Amino acid sequence: MDAVRVALLREVLAGTEWPAATRRFAGALRSSVVPHGGGLLLVGTAAYEPWHLAAHLVDESTWSGLPELAPTLVRHRVEPGGPAHLTVGLGRIEAAGRGETLLLVAPERPGAGLLERVHDARRAGATVLSLNDGDPEVRGLAHETLAVTGGDDVDLDTVQHLVSAAAGENSAPAPRGRRGFRDRLSRLADQLTSPPPARW
Repeated sequence: MDAVRVALLREVLAGTEWPAATRRFAGALRSSVVPHGGGLLLVGTAAYEPWHLAAHLVDESTWSGLPELAPTLVRHRVEPGGPAHLTVGLGRIEAAGRGETLLLVAPERPGAGLLERVHDARRAGATVLSLNDGDPEVRGLAHETLAVTGGDDVDLDTVQHLVSAAAGENSAPAPRGRRGFRDRLSRLADQLTSPPPARW
């Protein structure tokens, strides 16, 4: 998702908890990986692989000049003979330790085997972050969590876009007053369609 679409999403969601919540979570992610020079492991559940978030974090790492944001995608099923970046299996979580960050994306409750591996990684010193559906066991394992439930205004994919974009930002924008939805949309449309200023 490009910067214009992210800006539009933020404008539409202004006045809700999501812009601040995703920036807070992204700040926790960034402050966990940047001082350690990387070590970000990204894993989903057996039914959900967060390859889209992995791609966005790679893009953000390039655009922001922060290679530490580029994750290693940990997969439940690894195809033999595949590219190196697609052949990292769950054993990598077992080897995680101090200075590494494990980001678990779980739209549904993870299996007991994955939860046990995440727990072991935390015990070994890894920082655990989670985007999840509000499962209390996942929340209890994570140092930082952001829950997206069925009753929320947004879905997990939207939250992942906002988190990845915020992780690459240099600083959070200044807070603004509340405006109505149409006002926000109109203001954004004006900004996107106005001609550039004349230079003499």
